[in-house]
Amino acid sequence: MNIGQASAASGVSAKMLRYYESIGLLPKAARTEAGYRVYSAKDVSTLRFIRRARDLGLSIERIKLLVGLWKDRERSSADVKRVAQQHVAELDARILELTAMRDTLQELADACHGDHRPECPILHDLEGGAQAAASRADLSNHVGTRMRGAAGL
Repeated sequence: MNIGQASAASGVSAKMLRYYESIGLLPKAARTEAGYRVYSAKDVSTLRFIRRARDLGLSIERIKLLVGLWKDRERSSADVKRVAQQHVAELDARILELTAMRDTLQELADACHGDHRPECPILHDLEGGAQAAASRADLSNHVGTRMRGAAGL
């Protein structure tokens, strides 16, 4: 099948299909005499695998690893599980970060009167946050310098 057919059958755009081929995630496609790419049912199956993995938020590096494991009939399912569990742990951490961001923004929005007055706790916090981050960086640099000096570095 041609690239358009493979794209339609897999749900992966032709552009992404070419990209996956260029980075070695998908084997180089066979070519017709005219130079057009030709994909097999096996290629489409791999593309569907990649698409599902991307839908689950897996990185290209992890997908490469999983495609390799998928094709390796001698592999242990423990290896696959380990990859999935690492991704779950990263998703959990990201969820905690996003939840904290949402909660902070909600508290700020709740504190804002949202009227005609210019006073806005949201903007005040954002301004103070930038100053606090700069102060933390200065403190960190100062402490790091003192510790290196004390250690004779």
